[in-house]
Amino acid sequence: MNILHISAECFPIAKVGGLADVVGALPKYQKEIGTTSNVVMPFYNNKFTKENSFDKIHENFIALGHNYYNFKVLKLKDNDLGFDIFFIDIPDLTYKEYVYSNDDTNRFLAFQTATLDWILSIDNKPDILHVHDHHTGLIPFMVSQCHKYIALKDTPTILTIHNAQYQGWFSHNKVNLIPPFDFTKVGLLDWDGSINPLAAAIKCAWKVTTVSPSYMEELKNNANGLEVLLSHESKKCIGILNGIDTDVWNTNTDNRLIENYTIENAQKGKLANKKWLCENYNLDIDKPLFAFIGRLVGEKGADLFPEIFTRALSNNNISIFLLGSGHKETEEKLNKIPKNNFNTFIGYDEKLAHIIYAAADFLLMPSRVEPCGLNQMYSLRYGTVPVVNAIGGLKDTIVDIKDQNGFGICHKGVTVSIVTNAILRATDFYKDKQTFNNNIQNIMQIDHSWSNSAREYVNLYNSLKN
Repeated sequence: MNILHISAECFPIAKVGGLADVVGALPKYQKEIGTTSNVVMPFYNNKFTKENSFDKIHENFIALGHNYYNFKVLKLKDNDLGFDIFFIDIPDLTYKEYVYSNDDTNRFLAFQTATLDWILSIDNKPDILHVHDHHTGLIPFMVSQCHKYIALKDTPTILTIHNAQYQGWFSHNKVNLIPPFDFTKVGLLDWDGSINPLAAAIKCAWKVTTVSPSYMEELKNNANGLEVLLSHESKKCIGILNGIDTDVWNTNTDNRLIENYTIENAQKGKLANKKWLCENYNLDIDKPLFAFIGRLVGEKGADLFPEIFTRALSNNNISIFLLGSGHKETEEKLNKIPKNNFNTFIGYDEKLAHIIYAAADFLLMPSRVEPCGLNQMYSLRYGTVPVVNAIGGLKDTIVDIKDQNGFGICHKGVTVSIVTNAILRATDFYKDKQTFNNNIQNIMQIDHSWSNSAREYVNLYNSLKN
């Protein structure tokens, strides 16, 4: 079976969020169980594309309304990703320093159109088109409704929703940018008066998946306006929990760490990484270290961080380190907190992120929305206890220490007092050194690899071909 993943992001080429990690790992694990699985994405102007070489395998032009754009399809040379990756290069639209911006409608419409035009031209066409989020959400509609792609109408399409809060809305006055179709079908594009690519994908895709079972259920009540649609289409919806790439996230081989370690010497290895982080960022190595890694946005609960951190630090029993960026007002407030057992790195640094997962005692994830979450899985793999709001994928992966076989700290709800109390509970857990250290070894053995999830997706593909 030949699967083509179509996505705006893929690690390590371009990463904004967890979408990149999924698309960068799932095809590799699918290949390991005998499925040909590859990726196509836009060709951005970034560090990866500047430092690597590519073969041109196709060239043509597309129409976007009354405008015409040349495009090339490039294939990565010297590829060690574990799967083939192709790039749609539309110099006037995709070759930018950014992934997302305010001109995304035209950029991603052109990317999707060029992708389908290229697929039409090749002999070995994909058996399944697997699209990810709204940036590729018009493909199920285009394949099933656009005259140009009638040869692909029997190709099954799968949509994976990584985050339903973002839907790619645009005005009906841009409908002419979509290749011609029977206009009586325009309702498939519409939701609440706008063209909504995510809604169109939910309507037109053969199957819809989300990145955790709990998130699929939550979307029926909280999907930024798509609740009724998802409930209506529930028979074709399934939640499949994400995994992590255990080749990349391996404490014994991770070359980004200050010192590598295994389950057997986890305390020593984590202490070496913690020592480096504390020395470089003026933190107290003897105190429990709480960390946050991610976007500073309301979805992640980050708007409450300045007050939560101020309260939690007031008794001087903990240290906190934050790596991330986002809402400017939150960044400014965080920078005003005294650097006494507290520090930040505003921005993102992959090496530093890996060190933090190894160094921290606890990882904070007070998310209001978390479709799956990968950070908590990384932290478990690195022996760091997650402190999470019990929603979405966090609910599916973390069991509270007070429950049977529990190993994490869970809270219900996101307020300053609730999250602060969870931090205090974690601090008490840290004081019982023997139990805490035993827990480190236990959580490092939890299997969240992609192997099981990849097989679930392959089973889903097979069900569409029978």
